[in-house]
Amino acid sequence: MAQLLTPGSILAMSDQAADRLIKLDSGDAALLYLHLLRRGSLEGLRWPEERKQAALKQLQQQGLAAAGLTAAPAPPAEPPEAPPPEYALEDITAALSDKASAFPALADEVERRLGKKLTANDLKVLYTLYDHLALPAEVIFLLVNWCIEETERKYGPGRKPFLSQIRREGFLWARQGIDTVEAAERHLQRLARLRSRGAEVLRLLDIQPRPLVEREKHYIDAWDQMGFDNEALRAAYERTILKKHSLDWSYMNGILRRWHEKGLHTLPEIQAGDRDPRPVQAVPQQPSAAASREDQRAREDMERIRRLMEQMKQEG
Repeated sequence: MAQLLTPGSILAMSDQAADRLIKLDSGDAALLYLHLLRRGSLEGLRWPEERKQAALKQLQQQGLAAAGLTAAPAPPAEPPEAPPPEYALEDITAALSDKASAFPALADEVERRLGKKLTANDLKVLYTLYDHLALPAEVIFLLVNWCIEETERKYGPGRKPFLSQIRREGFLWARQGIDTVEAAERHLQRLARLRSRGAEVLRLLDIQPRPLVEREKHYIDAWDQMGFDNEALRAAYERTILKKHSLDWSYMNGILRRWHEKGLHTLPEIQAGDRDPRPVQAVPQQPSAAASREDQRAREDMERIRRLMEQMKQEG
């Protein structure tokens, strides 16, 4: 006899939902419903938009999908970035000799902060940020300091980033339009808040303090921008554990996105407005000493960077 169930967690649906799917007589609607049960959102479903929209409309007509759920079309692909120029040693020598340029002072300050003599390749990377990306020297200085702080935080005091890491982060800043001191400071404040918030969310998810991976940072940043409080995050976590028997970031994100689409961001709102019959328990709010220390350290980092910028301007 053929095996009907393969190993893994089990998805369950009510008999009413099954009857409505059978009534629809649509394979796409049934598959989409299973995907929503599995993931909690439309993320990860690689269907053409027309197919996805048609199946979603059928489910919404039967009350099997939230009315606010949309299958938004994918944004148009951005044109590929132009590759940076291959700077020759003569280009770097000329840039370092230019008395009217801020690049010589920037190179000296980066050497001081990294505690090493920059190689020819290092200088080419730095000049790529300055010339090709046209980032102001002050913005590059903030970028370098942030990379140093993050490297020391992850790997211990005294550890310094490679110029290749700084280059990668610099291109990311440029793509995000962070090309002024004001924009850089706002970005760093947001990153500092995310770092502090990340420690707090790990505590809520019963995870020991540790550096976040990039995907976790993305989720926590999105939840913070959506406006969820700690009790709502804990409630989504508990539902995830009940369903998946372990933390599944993607599944928890699906729950929170569904609540966000309904305008539910606090535990009382969720208890009153979510039709899911599974109970949502309140979690007592407790101040996190680790999160408080992270906040204080982030403020100290920003103040130190500002002082260094002022010093660099005076020396220039």
